[in-house]
Amino acid sequence: MARIALHDNGVTFEATLLEAPDPVCKVLFAVGSGGNPERHLPLLHHLFENQCTVIAPHFDRLVSPFPSAHDLLLRARRLQIAADFIADRSEVMVGVGHSIGATLLLALAGGRMWMKEGECLPIPRDERIKKLALFTPPLGFFQAPGALGSVPIPIQAWAGTLDALTPPTQGEILKRGLPAEAPLKLHLIEGAGHFSFMNSLPPHVSDSMPNREAFLADLAKDICSFFKT
Repeated sequence: MARIALHDNGVTFEATLLEAPDPVCKVLFAVGSGGNPERHLPLLHHLFENQCTVIAPHFDRLVSPFPSAHDLLLRARRLQIAADFIADRSEVMVGVGHSIGATLLLALAGGRMWMKEGECLPIPRDERIKKLALFTPPLGFFQAPGALGSVPIPIQAWAGTLDALTPPTQGEILKRGLPAEAPLKLHLIEGAGHFSFMNSLPPHVSDSMPNREAFLADLAKDICSFFKT
């Protein structure tokens, strides 16, 4: 594992890189609002140990629960820069994301994100992304007609029954919005909250999900299986 420096319009930002010697898969990981992907480090290591090259950009923490268009576009652009570091334009990638990171991966896969002010964010589609694994994505950005109609790729999404930030009912937005030919599997995890999908919880956050470590280990295996099929 290495921390590398990437460049965005003259500004340096960090990314965690786990580079497999002969990768069978290239993975773009998009962290949630906290900005530190190494809170998911066991998952990233599991992907690496299964011959995946993984890149995970770091971000400043989003202070507001309602990110600005500027913040979202910056994250989307830096995810694209990170993707370009591990994969050329002819290669295939998959995406794994938590919370707002999962939302941005949907946008990079062709979804159209709409702000509540009526602005559609100009996030270009990355044709290399062929599968997505999404943990607790906020999906209110995709409620406009046709917002998810150009995401024809296999997606698996996870939600928790106790998630108060992104309630599991948001999965209906995926069901309604994705094209009929897009394979979708929704996983509803009993007793899980918004942060149950993180290996290391944010400061001052507790999680009451029983057997969370075992769940996360099984989750990592499920994601690898999904990507390899």
